[in-house]
Amino acid sequence: TYATATRDIDELDGHEWHRVVLDEAQAVKNSLSQSAKAVRRLRGGHRIALTGTPVENRLAELWSIMDFLNPGMLGSAELFRTRYAIPVERHGLTEPAERLRAITRPYVLRRLKTDPTVIDDLPDKIEIKQYCQLTTEQASLYRSVVDDMMEKIENTDGIERRGNVLAAMAKLKQVCNHPAQLLHDRSAIGRRSGKVIRLEELLEEIIAEGDKVLCFTQYTEFAEMLLPHLAAHFGTDVAYLHGGTPKKRRDEIVGRFQSDGGPPIFLLSLKAGGTGLNLTAANHVIHLDRWWNPAVENQATDRAFRIGQKRNVQVRKFICTGTLEEKIDEMIEEKKALADLVIRDGEGWLTELSTRDLRDVFALSDGAVGE
Repeated sequence: TYATATRDIDELDGHEWHRVVLDEAQAVKNSLSQSAKAVRRLRGGHRIALTGTPVENRLAELWSIMDFLNPGMLGSAELFRTRYAIPVERHGLTEPAERLRAITRPYVLRRLKTDPTVIDDLPDKIEIKQYCQLTTEQASLYRSVVDDMMEKIENTDGIERRGNVLAAMAKLKQVCNHPAQLLHDRSAIGRRSGKVIRLEELLEEIIAEGDKVLCFTQYTEFAEMLLPHLAAHFGTDVAYLHGGTPKKRRDEIVGRFQSDGGPPIFLLSLKAGGTGLNLTAANHVIHLDRWWNPAVENQATDRAFRIGQKRNVQVRKFICTGTLEEKIDEMIEEKKALADLVIRDGEGWLTELSTRDLRDVFALSDGAVGE
């Protein structure tokens, strides 16, 4: 493991290895981390890095992996930042991006599961955007948050404004999930959330078919609200995994879910369930809230859509109509360049929008509220 390599590096770097292979190489994407520093000390005739996401958020992550493979090829971290990261990430320049691609191309072997020359029997992945309407309670809370946060955004600038924009987004996304998530009042779930109502309908169909489902959320609080509610509603065990789950317990939960008599529903926090898990017992994946980074969402989806999956996988991404969820999704769909920016900067690009544009993104549109 990377923890072992870090702990025992003084012994490990005393050997000349024939080959050093990094699996899940995104574990060393932070060049300043102890893991990254440790593996760079390993000596070997060949070096290989395997990863599904060489760039998850920042180009510096690519530098860290490439510097392990071919030390010095892309210059120092500071030179890379000046020559590539700033021009591409901050200014959106294509020429440095193309130059970087040309330099790294001979060292990158890209393989897609969807390529029949790689795997000729992988089933289909069907992606569906699942639109939900807010309840009246959600809409009232949503408007209150917009009014309160827009006042703060209008009266601040710089890093404080950026923080307020991100805080506003987080609060609005929580409202879209369920009022109790924003209020932190441990109140009953009931029929107070359009997403939860639609989730119950879908799970009814999935369980009736004898299928299993992975439900991802970026909020552990939302998952912990849903856990007892869904277990009681459907009269079944519900598996749950989050970042704080110990490895031994994690393996037990996964093994139980993968078994024939295991729980039909598996709740996972997006980051904890995003890598290193084989959950092919599920042929349905639901993203309850959006993480505006396709690489992160795809990694989570690939817990089910992977080698060993024998059935088509249906992937549903929940979006609340007329809210920031739908508007941001439309903005990304319309502008490919923006989609590339999102991969690098997550939700940070939204903090650069003008106050007027932010108000348009946050405001509720017609049709947002259900009957």
